[in-house]
Amino acid sequence: MKNQIDLLMKDKAIDGILISGAGDHNPAMVYLTGGGHFDANVIKLTGADAIIFCYPMEREEAARSGLRAVLHHNQKAGIVNLAQEYRWMLNEAGLTSGKICFYGRVESGRFLALLDELKKIAPEYDFFSEGESPILMEARTTKEDYEIERIRKMGKVTTKVVGRVADLLTSRPVHANHLLNTVGEPLKIGEVKKLINLWLAEEGAENPEGTIFSIGRDAAVPHNVGNPDDIIELGKTIVFDIYPCEAGGGYFYDFTRTWCMGFADDPTLKLYTDVKNVYDTVVNELKSGQLCKEYQIRTCDLFESMGHPTIRSVPGTQEGFVHSLGHGLGLDIHEQPWFSTFAETNDRLVPGTVFTIEPGLYYPERGMGIRLEDSYYVSPQGKIELFTQFPMDLVLPVRKG
Repeated sequence: MKNQIDLLMKDKAIDGILISGAGDHNPAMVYLTGGGHFDANVIKLTGADAIIFCYPMEREEAARSGLRAVLHHNQKAGIVNLAQEYRWMLNEAGLTSGKICFYGRVESGRFLALLDELKKIAPEYDFFSEGESPILMEARTTKEDYEIERIRKMGKVTTKVVGRVADLLTSRPVHANHLLNTVGEPLKIGEVKKLINLWLAEEGAENPEGTIFSIGRDAAVPHNVGNPDDIIELGKTIVFDIYPCEAGGGYFYDFTRTWCMGFADDPTLKLYTDVKNVYDTVVNELKSGQLCKEYQIRTCDLFESMGHPTIRSVPGTQEGFVHSLGHGLGLDIHEQPWFSTFAETNDRLVPGTVFTIEPGLYYPERGMGIRLEDSYYVSPQGKIELFTQFPMDLVLPVRKG
């Protein structure tokens, strides 16, 4: 939570945070400013309110953040001038020396050149990156009530769109072994994904990371987004992993279902049943305060007992259970807490935590993959709560006649 930032800065002996870049699709900037149509710098000193430094054309957009807005005084081009401006901003904020942690999404080559120049002209400051001291990521791990509600709203948008996709697929006529589109041609993955983007936009959401909508062998490779020219055939597994965010790069939601149109053969039903049983078992065992990696270990135990390889039993495996059970969710699609067996002791299910649970099994050479995913949070009372309900049916009926 934001009220942890000063405590984390003091604990890590950091004097200031400096965030650069656009006001949207820039998680650190959105977190402290609320986002907006501007390109700016934000400086937050320990124990002080953040200040936003902006260009004159964007002053009103920046002012909407509610932060004190200061106009840049040097707008000349070039890395040297930019470095001088950064030094001026720190002085203007009230810091003449100290440790400064950089955040933001900026072009890496330009940033490295800027950092080199700053070290030359401003040796009184010790500049370093978020990776060495993830203050904001730690603060963002636990969400405030308004953040929970925004994620909940995105959950409702997401499942509404998923419902529309299910309605589309079940309404299309069948020819031979595949679905037909509105002009009587085979319905393809690419057509469905275009509609997904349209329907999300109609709900005021964005899809900056894309959507996984893959069938058959592609569904058995977890992050294969799907071939747009693939035809939607009956009986093949379709992994539908959708993770949109609020317009402007705000809070994400994450959700996955696996479908087969018309029917599923016995091997597919067995694979689905195994994943569903693991999902149900783990969800029923979730408790506030527990280490996240304990659930990764539990998931491996369960899948291995069913005869499936896991990344623990066969490191580097490309079949079976090949990824972590879940991850944190917020202004990034993947953030703390982490669920891998290498997760830290601070990766726990504490009140305010938002996270996914997504067990899956993948067998590329057998042409099938199954994943089920929902997003949860830990309430202030320590209760594990699901954001949105949606059916987990594997087989979707097809139109007869």
